[in-house]
Amino acid sequence: MALNQEKFQNGVILFNSGEFFKAHEVWEEIWLTAPPDEKLFLQGLIQLTAAFHHYSRGNRAGMQSLVTAALEKLDKFPDVFSGLNLAALRLASREWIVAPRNHPACVPVPVPRIQPV
Repeated sequence: MALNQEKFQNGVILFNSGEFFKAHEVWEEIWLTAPPDEKLFLQGLIQLTAAFHHYSRGNRAGMQSLVTAALEKLDKFPDVFSGLNLAALRLASREWIVAPRNHPACVPVPVPRIQPV
């Protein structure tokens, strides 16, 4: 990928620090000029950050909807992509779709972290 790696990695750090809105903004800036194949990947990450931003503001339905949309995009990429362990990220994110339905009053699991490879 030809992403701006410094900005991209900054987005990863922000996501892993729980700074979802800031990560969203960083990745959106990269997305604006990315080639089409990279846009889909970035859009998946952007939707995932938006999902957890919604969750942090108490919007579980918005979170679940955006996690689902993000996974539809991220599932199109290999398990390791752009230096990230997408398999682990997708698995951890899927728990956020199912768990709130099964246990709506509790936090399902820790927010996923993006693991570099």
